[in-house]
Amino acid sequence: MHPLRTALAAALVGLLALTLSPFASPASADHYHGVPGPVHAGNTFGWYQYGVFRQEFVGPKPAFWKQKGRGIVRTQHGMLTLMSTQRGSVSATLDLTGHTYGRWEIRMRARTMSKVKGGTPYKVVTELVPGGTRDQHCGGRDIGLENFTLGSNTVKSYVHTLPNSSYRGFLGRHLRNDRWHTYAVEVAPDHVSWFVDAHVINTERRTEALDPVTRQLKFELRARDGKKMHPARMQMDWMRYWGPRARNEKSIKAPQLELSTYNGAC
Repeated sequence: MHPLRTALAAALVGLLALTLSPFASPASADHYHGVPGPVHAGNTFGWYQYGVFRQEFVGPKPAFWKQKGRGIVRTQHGMLTLMSTQRGSVSATLDLTGHTYGRWEIRMRARTMSKVKGGTPYKVVTELVPGGTRDQHCGGRDIGLENFTLGSNTVKSYVHTLPNSSYRGFLGRHLRNDRWHTYAVEVAPDHVSWFVDAHVINTERRTEALDPVTRQLKFELRARDGKKMHPARMQMDWMRYWGPRARNEKSIKAPQLELSTYNGAC
């Protein structure tokens, strides 16, 4: 074959491979390396049937994402981004009418930006907290979608109930810097279920763990009181809320959580 034709044929093959390959998009490449791409609990369990409230974080940060604490909260490259300092926590809470029941899901990554002498790693936390002006009880009624310490490979999920109970579960996960994962929770009158990377990991049905309160989503880089911290970043690619109307298209049967104590409630 003529050299020019050979080169053109090779270029065409390469172009087709780029177009058709599962590695052609960043999301698919992420999935290949063990983190979720387009698959998540919302489409795996059929929650889309009756609409969704979604945040894609493209453009300026909406005013209803309220910052608290030291650091920066902004949108950056289509992600809601929290940047901490060396001292104190920083959070972003969705300041809209909350929901008692429904499904919440996020796609999130985090990293330690730099290490300082004598510093402590931040905790990366996504929770449902009592919405609006409701009493926060110092975390005593929170539901944790995910909670992990940067540098560790264990993610915790939980529900806190008054006066001092904590129902909690732990999952080993590859949580190195900038590793994408999806986290979701479904809150219903008779159960709470947690999902990681489109798999149900825990379902809690004990009446004592079911605390009906209107809640809203909160992201936080959580510092240890009085400690110098390694500056960190937390980024959310998107978030979703679906109502409880759609039935799950797959089983949510999963182990219940372990009962422990939450000493921080007030």
